Amino acid sequence: MKKTMRTIVLLSLVVGFLVFGCTRKSEEGVASSADAAVNLVMGSWRADDVAQMNALLAEYKKLKPNVTIQFQPTNPPDYNATLRLQLEGGAGPDLMYARSYAPGRELFNAGYFADCSDIPGVTQNFSAANLAPWQMEDGKVFAVPFAAVSHAVYYNKTIFQKEGLSIPQTWEDFLSLCQTLADKGYTPLANGIAEEWDILEVFYLGMLPNFIGGGEERASYESGEKKLNDTNFVASFQAMADAAKYLPKGFEAVTYNDSQALFNTQQAVMFMDGSWTAGVYADAPFEWGLFAMPAPQGRATLITFHPDMAITYNKATKYPKECQEFLAWLASPAGAEIASKALPVGFFPMINASITLDDPHANEFLALNNGKDTDARFVWPKFLDLYAPMNQAVIQALRGQQSPQQAADDMEALASALR
Repeated sequence: MKKTMRTIVLLSLVVGFLVFGCTRKSEEGVASSADAAVNLVMGSWRADDVAQMNALLAEYKKLKPNVTIQFQPTNPPDYNATLRLQLEGGAGPDLMYARSYAPGRELFNAGYFADCSDIPGVTQNFSAANLAPWQMEDGKVFAVPFAAVSHAVYYNKTIFQKEGLSIPQTWEDFLSLCQTLADKGYTPLANGIAEEWDILEVFYLGMLPNFIGGGEERASYESGEKKLNDTNFVASFQAMADAAKYLPKGFEAVTYNDSQALFNTQQAVMFMDGSWTAGVYADAPFEWGLFAMPAPQGRATLITFHPDMAITYNKATKYPKECQEFLAWLASPAGAEIASKALPVGFFPMINASITLDDPHANEFLALNNGKDTDARFVWPKFLDLYAPMNQAVIQALRGQQSPQQAADDMEALASALR
């Protein structure tokens, strides 16, 4: 009897040890069972996209009922600092949006972003150009490309038709169009500079490839083979100076939201802006469309199609397997198709698959790329430290406080120190 009781006790201890060990492993995400509930948190700077992302994550939950992903965005200007603080404190999200180029690479080098190179579909379903913003020099990919944005000119079709105007084919035609509108009593352009970032990111960097060329030429400026004060760059600052008189009166005090309102209320006829704004005009009481900001005569028109966001996972997450499975789904044509429906209007999938968008203006934006070279915003890949000084140079050129030549000379001096 004693021998039997001893055997029972030993068996109980062994079973208890095994159960405890499996429970700990499940809690730590090392070997969670297929039925175990897993809660993941996704960080983002897209605070405007809660409804859309919740819809996307709900679709994924249909495939993985045991996995719940909570979308917890941060105020956009605070995202980088907040995320870094969370990661350094060991409390970062499981999944998170990754900035393109240097900001993302810094977090990968710091050991916070995981290596996503071996996630199925990542290297197979995206072009080299679309992977590059989230790729290290050794080829490692630290995030799955999620969405890109485009730059173009919004225009009031109703007014164009009323006045018998046509879409300009060259930069010179564009300035002539602006003058015609001004002569007829219209405000040609809605853009302002009160918030500063948009005049650089949206207007200047949106049209810059038309003056200096696309990705290959950008690389020449980055290497120093070409200089940021050559005739093409000077011409780009001159273009901003030439456009200044067609901005709203008091454009120095016009905010980004003011610009949207000026276009939406037909107080301005055109607005150089990004695709992300398309949804703002869904209920506009007039017909509107899009055209590519045209290049100077004799040059090819290019499109700034910017790799905006990717999604990665925390190297320290307790649930690497579940994170990898979600990212593999995003990197598949089926996942990208569903994501395209959930993305806000004006954010475009980057996968190498045929994706049909529901919104006609989103498709109009994408159609502008047809037959044209595209490139990222000029400063993002190598010259992000030029962002702030270039922003000020553009503003000073608009205000007439600095000549285009001086603005370009200053940019080259700074770029030379960065090379």
